[in-house]
Amino acid sequence: MVYVTTNLTIMILKKISEPIEPSVKFITYDIGLASALVTLGYSLWDVDKTNFKKSQFIFKRDELIDKMINDYWDDKLNLPARSLLDNQKMLKNRLYSVMA
Repeated sequence: MVYVTTNLTIMILKKISEPIEPSVKFITYDIGLASALVTLGYSLWDVDKTNFKKSQFIFKRDELIDKMINDYWDDKLNLPARSLLDNQKMLKNRLYSVMA
């Protein structure tokens, strides 16, 4: 378990041992989008680092995630800057601290 503390929330991220069905997965290679989703409260399911050049950030899909993704790409999300940057740093640390 990794505990990431921000001034607004405490996020608990964990890799769950049971497999996630492909129909309920959301996968992105974009660290900015992944950082925004974590800041919005979505739990990171896993980071797939089987490709050494690209890593996949895997989230569990829900009914609102598609709207949040569209808002991200349309530049309509308002997120606390420090929390967003803290979460991006956490994701980068997670990428580089464990070898695939």
